Amino acid sequence: MHPETHLALHHTRAVELRAEADAYRLAAAARRPRDVRTRLGWTLVEVGLRMAASPRAAAAVTSS
Repeated sequence: MHPETHLALHHTRAVELRAEADAYRLAAAARRPRDVRTRLGWTLVEVGLRMAASPRAAAAVTSS
């Protein structure tokens, strides 16, 4: 293979990889709010479960 041909293929592949990286960055940026919402939702569920479980644990401790 000629060096110029190899270099042209290398440049073409580099452009493709940059385009893929840009597309991935855009997709990841668009996805972040959902991730935060999901994490917040599960945190609220966990807090709610702890609050629901706390009175039973506290009642068991005070009646001993």
